[in-house]
Amino acid sequence: MDAHEIRNAYLDYQERLGHVRIDRAPLIPRGDGSTLFTGSGMQALLPYLLGEDHPDGTRLTDSQPCVRAQDIDDVGDNRHTTFFEMLGNWSLGDYFKAEQIPAFLSFLVDTVGLDPNRLYVTAFIGDEAAGIPRDDEAASIWQKAFAERGIEAGIVEMGSQADGDARGVQPGERIFFYDGSENWWSRGGSLQATPIGDPCGPDSEVFYDFGPEHHDPSYGAAHPASDSGQFMEIGNQVFMQYRRQEDGSFVELERRNVDFGGGLERIAAAAIHSPDVFRISLLRPIVEQIEQLSGASYEAHTLSMRIIADHLRGATFLAVDGVVPSNKEQGYVMRRLVRRAIREALILGISENFFAELVPTIADLYVDDYPEVRERRDQVVAVLVKEERSFRRTLKGGLKALAAYQGSTLTGADVFLLSDTHGFPRELSVEEAKRQGIEVDPAWEEEFLTALEEQRARSRGATKLGTAGLPHQETPAQQQAQAGQQRPAPGDQG
Repeated sequence: MDAHEIRNAYLDYQERLGHVRIDRAPLIPRGDGSTLFTGSGMQALLPYLLGEDHPDGTRLTDSQPCVRAQDIDDVGDNRHTTFFEMLGNWSLGDYFKAEQIPAFLSFLVDTVGLDPNRLYVTAFIGDEAAGIPRDDEAASIWQKAFAERGIEAGIVEMGSQADGDARGVQPGERIFFYDGSENWWSRGGSLQATPIGDPCGPDSEVFYDFGPEHHDPSYGAAHPASDSGQFMEIGNQVFMQYRRQEDGSFVELERRNVDFGGGLERIAAAAIHSPDVFRISLLRPIVEQIEQLSGASYEAHTLSMRIIADHLRGATFLAVDGVVPSNKEQGYVMRRLVRRAIREALILGISENFFAELVPTIADLYVDDYPEVRERRDQVVAVLVKEERSFRRTLKGGLKALAAYQGSTLTGADVFLLSDTHGFPRELSVEEAKRQGIEVDPAWEEEFLTALEEQRARSRGATKLGTAGLPHQETPAQQQAQAGQQRPAPGDQG
């Protein structure tokens, strides 16, 4: 099955189980200033997970496009993307572990066609000090579900990720207990950081095993929670069954919830048994067109092509949801995605404008599943083509100016000068300097912000910085930090 088929099959499957298909949330959260983007499937449903009644009932499902700006520096490996889709289903006080676990396993094996022998799962090891027992219920349900498929699933206490790195997986083991840093969900990000009054609970993650040939031994021994490359998380089931009290203790909730999130791109990669998500049907056509435009091969220029494909896909969906490139908040992140894509294209030898050819290809991958993409397709192309033409002029001058720093150290004052005089974005200056082997002062950002504030003080009424055409209200560091530090949420990809 390709990604398009998996998305539709999942939604159909959940509807047959009594779930109501709900509309996706916009990428710009409504009434939520804590994050710049919708970064998980559950984000828009948080009020209902916290106790409000949903107008469509207690069983819900959708496929939610997401953006995580904090993953921008990870793009280039075979599994991280800034834009992705989360398949989700929720039980708001309805079914619980006994129904959720077998249903997800059935979808993966009977619908998608994954080999159950390649599936491994995790559960919460418990916390004696917090009074939270080991999640033997989830482990037992998993063990029974595997047994029904003729698979003996050994259960083992793994502990922390570091414990797993040292121990690894032994023959016959399939269900692993990890600590609260791996298998506990709360809005605080861990068991100890669970906010007072909040619902929380253990989660159970599902991993696909691509085989030992994909294991990087520099990470230690292979195990599900490792980043070594052999295992990839494809789904996470959060079981909200506790609430934290004023004294820090935990009590059982009267209304327990299930929050499931599965990475569409990752499930699709497992379906073709490729650990490289850029080979799935939603990304491979983009890569192939980049190959045609550049005359280069994906195998020889993997990093650049992955960055272009991911960043333009994200920028396209942001434009669909009304974001335009700017120097503030969501528009700033969008502009950064676009400019990084253009820089990588230049490395591939694509020196002329290419968005007009590539963006329609991206949009056409989604027009049949998201009507808003079809409706706004021409507008989206126009917005991104305009930004590309503008930045290509800036890029040429900035690269020429940056070359003068060969053999010296690039300071924050230098980065400011490149931005102020040549319109070269600060992050791109630093990234490009490192690419060219130019040493970068570790304290560059602090010095840059100091220089920026000094200039603002001299020219409070100015609306532009030099020839850059950048408003003097350039996104402050805290806005960038906000864009890159959105809290983990149920169904997060690993």
